[in-house]
Amino acid sequence: MTRPSLARHFFTEACNNAWANHRLYQACLQLTPQEFTAERVSFFPSLKSTLNHILTVDWYYVEMLERSHAGLAPHGQPHRHFDPEEPFEACGELAREQLAVDRRLIAFCDALDDAGLDVAVRVPRKAGEYRDYTSRILAHLFEHDIHHRGQVHAMLAGTRVKPPQLDEFFCLNEDHLRAKDFEALGFTEAGIWGARTSPPPA
Repeated sequence: MTRPSLARHFFTEACNNAWANHRLYQACLQLTPQEFTAERVSFFPSLKSTLNHILTVDWYYVEMLERSHAGLAPHGQPHRHFDPEEPFEACGELAREQLAVDRRLIAFCDALDDAGLDVAVRVPRKAGEYRDYTSRILAHLFEHDIHHRGQVHAMLAGTRVKPPQLDEFFCLNEDHLRAKDFEALGFTEAGIWGARTSPPPA
């Protein structure tokens, strides 16, 4: 599918989001349950807490994006995603649920065209509902996840598991470094980049 440039960018960001989460979880899954839940220094006090936060925020925003684009009002209980604040204890459970919501976000972005980026999103806050643009909500969501993945990455540096590289997604010459992850996720270079899988002409 050929996408206008801005809509295609959001699609590639959604794929990058899933890939980075996959890589991070492959590292976290090497930890013992005790290491995964141990108190550490960051905004949230553990790897478990931080990864739960990424997941619940994704649930909240992906739902509002899907519902707004389907012409539906926000869910009657939009904040249920945060009760409990940490729905999962085990890293494997978190990895499974994160992949599921990542695939929802990819599907959502894959269906967008540039006009869809201007569709109003109904955002339910505790103080009341307000409306925002799809493009701004997506940009916020990707930045939120990058921010907190960085915290997980830093906390991993204090464990016996080496933090993974999370910046090998976009450049042409690093395709071999992400090939194994792409195979696991069912991604292809052509499926993400379209015709832009070879260097531009000199």
